[in-house]
Amino acid sequence: MSVRVNWRQSVAFTGTVIKYLSVAMLVPLGISLLYREDIVVFLLSIGISVVVGLSLERIDDDPELGAREALLLVALAWGAVALIGAIPYVVAGYGTESALRHPINALFESMSGFTTTGATVTAEISFEQHSRALLMWRQLTQWLGGMGIIVLMVAILPEAAVNGAQLIESEAPGPELQKLTPKIAETARLLWLFYLGFTVLYVGILLGLHYAGMAPNMDAYNAVAHAFTTLPTGGFSPQADSIAAFSPAVQWVVIPFMLIAGMNFALFYLLVQDEYVEFLRDRELQAYLGANAGLVVVLWGFLVTGSAPPLELGGITQGAIENSLRQATFQIASLLNSTGYATSDFAQWGTTAQGLLLFAMFIGGSAGSTGGGVKVVRWLVVIKAIRRQLFTTAHPSAIKPVRLGGHVVDEEVISAIYGFTLLYLLTFGVATVILLLDAGRVGLEMTTLEAISASLATIGNIGPGFGFLGPFGSYLDFPATSKLLMIFLMWIGRLEIIPVFVMFTGAFWNE
Repeated sequence: MSVRVNWRQSVAFTGTVIKYLSVAMLVPLGISLLYREDIVVFLLSIGISVVVGLSLERIDDDPELGAREALLLVALAWGAVALIGAIPYVVAGYGTESALRHPINALFESMSGFTTTGATVTAEISFEQHSRALLMWRQLTQWLGGMGIIVLMVAILPEAAVNGAQLIESEAPGPELQKLTPKIAETARLLWLFYLGFTVLYVGILLGLHYAGMAPNMDAYNAVAHAFTTLPTGGFSPQADSIAAFSPAVQWVVIPFMLIAGMNFALFYLLVQDEYVEFLRDRELQAYLGANAGLVVVLWGFLVTGSAPPLELGGITQGAIENSLRQATFQIASLLNSTGYATSDFAQWGTTAQGLLLFAMFIGGSAGSTGGGVKVVRWLVVIKAIRRQLFTTAHPSAIKPVRLGGHVVDEEVISAIYGFTLLYLLTFGVATVILLLDAGRVGLEMTTLEAISASLATIGNIGPGFGFLGPFGSYLDFPATSKLLMIFLMWIGRLEIIPVFVMFTGAFWNE
């Protein structure tokens, strides 16, 4: 059979994405000029990005992409931006003791950034070891990847808007694309405007706390840096102690914005249209907020009774009612939607509390959000489909459609959700076994729980795990082979597996 995919078109458009990535590097370049550090690093990185992008663009000049070319473009683009994004880490680390001087470590950090995973191989995060410009680039990669690089391209480039629906559907998290306006480019712009608006609002509130004396160390740099990683549910922080480095007031402010980041951004269009009732009636939103509230109550019970007391971090009194509630609310909001921030080292909590957090990691954010994981709407459909199966087993002649929010779910959608969920869990399980075997090969001591959390944290784009992978730990000790596997897991997890795995089938490439 003849190959039917025009890969040249996908590669050429990938060059366009890389070319425009150099524009984003102007942000850390400006910071490097301000602080007079790593200027050459970003000048060189911008130059490489422009040259590579322009070279790839010359391969093909046809803007029309078919369905398979669009899938290939999305997969290639996300892999390419991670490779280009790793260049500043390697260049800045050259001749130093930084772990990021090694290309695999740099690629791990870059892929973790763009996929908003938040897993890190940086054992020590400080301004003494890394420049402010490099750390801001680390933060910015998550903000770019949160709403989606391809969605941004569709929003600003006319040539991308031609194939916008196919491109966004391949990249956007969730089982289906929700168009807000007849033109897909307008939808992309609206989504990015909501995203940008919440980012600006968040920075303003954090700075307000700083100038009010309620957050002494939340200066402008930290406010922008954390806004870049809260709205995309990323979790990177220029502070070694993550959000635990800041006051309780800051921690309480972070929580609602993490919850917002895990909501379907298309719902905010309902608020703009004054359709408040429809917003509140959204079944996935209700389930998402309900899951957060229910798990918080259970975890708070564990913490306040002392069965899993949080560590004393940031001068917070251990065992206090407010502290326990804040710890429970923060950790659930952070892990359920895959943000990965921490205010306490939950790797030191009891097994009951850790089990609850592990369960929260499986849920994920909403479809159309920046959150990772399986997604709430998929679990809702799976549960309803299982209930229907039990009902029709008892009543074979009954015809019972699956309904969600008063609407009948198409059988093809149910089948696709079943397929995705099974493939997700299967990939997660196989990766867990491989990580355990690879750790044994090199003599790395790792428990089964740590391997499970490593696999789940990377494919679910969550970040921290348990044991030495806790919120204040790192993935540095893993062998290079395991890091490559987890880089792959982060990549396919962000693109929700199918767009990547389909490329490994003969049906994708042949007529």
